[in-house]
This record gives sequence, C-alpha cells and structure tokens, in this order.
Amino acid sequence: METRGRPRRSTVIAAIGALAFSWGAVPVEAADRVRPGLSPAGACALRGYTGDVSEALPTPRGYARAQGTVRALTVFVDFPDAPATVSTRERYAEFFPATTEYLAASSYGRLDYRPHPVHRWLRMSRPLAEYGIGRASRWHTGSNHGYDRLMREIRTAVAAEVDFADFDLTNVLMEPEAGPPATDTVLSVTFAGYQLLPKVRNVSFVWSRQPGESAFRVLPHENGHSFGLPDLYWTGDGPAPLLAGHWDVMESDWGPTNDFMAWHKWKLGWLAAGQMRCVTRAGVSEHHISPGGRPEGVKLVAVPVAPDRVLTLEVRVRSRLDRMVCRPGVLVAHVSTRVRSGSGPVRVADARPASGGCLRAGDPDLHPELSDAPHTPGETFTDPGTGVRVDVLEAAPDGTHRVRVSRP
Repeated sequence: METRGRPRRSTVIAAIGALAFSWGAVPVEAADRVRPGLSPAGACALRGYTGDVSEALPTPRGYARAQGTVRALTVFVDFPDAPATVSTRERYAEFFPATTEYLAASSYGRLDYRPHPVHRWLRMSRPLAEYGIGRASRWHTGSNHGYDRLMREIRTAVAAEVDFADFDLTNVLMEPEAGPPATDTVLSVTFAGYQLLPKVRNVSFVWSRQPGESAFRVLPHENGHSFGLPDLYWTGDGPAPLLAGHWDVMESDWGPTNDFMAWHKWKLGWLAAGQMRCVTRAGVSEHHISPGGRPEGVKLVAVPVAPDRVLTLEVRVRSRLDRMVCRPGVLVAHVSTRVRSGSGPVRVADARPASGGCLRAGDPDLHPELSDAPHTPGETFTDPGTGVRVDVLEAAPDGTHRVRVSRP
C-alpha cells in the first residue's frame, strides 16, 4: 500500500513564505491529562474499503493512533549531490512547533503530538538519482532500491541511538534542495498501515518546500495518512471534478490554512461523547451545530443513506484554522467509505453551483468555486438519491446553526 503526494500546478503561484510560521500559544496538556476522545462506533461507523487509507470505520490496525500522546521520530536526510544547505534546526523550524500546535487546536487538545528530532544530517550513500525515486515511486520490499534502500540506510545511520519501536510514526525531512521543487513535482509521500522494515511503519517522506503562508501543513497532511485518512483530491484521469475543495487539509495543504472536516475529526477520535449525532430513523429532527473552530458543542451530524455512504453536516466559520472562510454556514458533504483514496471519497455539496465562489485569493489551488459551498439560514439541501432534506433554520451570534433534518 502506498499513499502518494499530490500532483501540483507546474508554475509558481505564490512565493514561499512564513516557513517558520507559528500559531502562538496552544495549550497542550501533559500526557496523562490529554482529554479522551470518542472511538467511532454505532450505526454511522460505516464499513468499507480497507485495503488502503479510506473513510471506512473503524480504521484498521497498523495505522498510527491519533489520540493521546503521539511520538514522531524526525530525521534529516541529504545526498552526496545535494548536500544540506541549511542546518537541521532551520529545516525543523519549518514544521515545528507549528505542526504540534495545529494538531492540538484541530483535535481540541486530544492529540499531544511530540516530535523527537535527531539533529544531524544523515548523508545517504548514493547520489539522489541512483535511488530511482520519482512521482510514482512505490515501496518494493526487499528490492534494495528506491524508498526501501533509502529507509534501510536511515535505519542503519540511527541504529545506535534510536529504537523505531518507541515511536508511533516517522518523519523524514529531506534537504529542501534535493529533488524538484514542489511547484513542479510533489514527491512527498507516506507509506502507512503496514510494516515496511522490522519495527518500521507509518513513514512520511517530505521533500522540497510548499509555498504559502502555512507551508508546514504538508506534514499534517502526510501524517493524516499515517492516521488512516485518504487523499481527497483527484488522482484519476481527465479533469478533476469538484470534490472537497479547501475544506480539508487532506485535499488542499497549500494556500491559507484550513481545518480537518468533522467526519475526519470523528474518525480520528477527536470528538467527545455528545459531539456527534447519528440520524438513522425516519422523521424530523433538529440539531444545533457549533463551529468547528470552537471546542464545545455538537460538531457533526451524520445521516447514513446507504451501507457505505453518509451525509455529513458541520458548521464552518472564519476561525484560527479556517481563515479563508468567506461564507460561513452549514457544510454538507457526501462521504463514501468504499471509494478509494484519490477517487473522490468526499464530495462537498455546493450551495451555489457555478457561482465562481466568494474567495478571490488568486490561487487556483484554493478551489474558489467551492468557497461559498456552505448553506446559510433559509437555504435547503435535498439529497437527490434518498430525499433526505436539510433545512438551515437560523444562526446564533456565536456561529451555532440550527438545522432540521427530514428523512423519509
């Protein structure tokens, strides 16, 4: 199983900036005080595809846990023909403490993410080209080539000081000038869910640098795969359809910061008991949904419409992790647990199709058409396949929305 990075546009749209971006103080509680989350269960924990990362529940064994204290081994790699141009501490500062703070905020304090850096450059034995690593490179166990060879050299280089069994996942941060720029070809990749080498699993390789004000988010995206989350962007043939847009870091980790969708927060165990509603019975029910950027209140209303499909409702407003929100409201999405990573497992319902959106940031990776996707008070969504209807009734000053769900 391999989870690849995303193919990106071929020209530079935004300058690389704010690489040491920090969110400011985010309280991360001590390991014995991290608030417990809710393990997904019940009628909305839909089974599905388990041969790779997917939206299916529960997440299969072998992926990294996403609750409590997560220990992330972090190593630094360069090559004879691409020697380090910055110190390991400079490279480390591109991702930390921003990644730790981002995950603490998104998880409402339920993920205490602790990087453990080995602060020296690990020089590989061959020039980069001799490893044969490209956009479509896979893990070939025992091949003594490609990522398999690379990881064996890394393991040998740190064997005297690191026991991989002590860590939940591994981040390999490459010398940023090694390989092509991310704006040309994205090589960042995660191999998750199965053992790669003895004691080694759930490894993210991060190449080059992402552009944008919060470029560190490539690491939460890649680590999201280690937690079992799929790619939400399109990897199929032909033009990409509208999928999740900039509403989840698993589709878009460039441009202004964005949060995880509520379904993913539930899947990762970041919601507490009472923060999720599963609507299975025919009839009418009303729900108050609070914005995703606030820790309290109901975050997710899920309406299963098939054994492998569910409608999800959540509220997104402009907040610390969602600074790009230009039309606050109720975000409705179709989640399919049997659709594979990269084939559109999540599709946001656009409240204003073909409007062009409300975001004018000049960055095509922001999917402006879906920027005004949320439904606002007085608007209705009806699922054409099942007749399930969602009426957005009102919004409180604090952003909480009252919705009515009617299912035949």
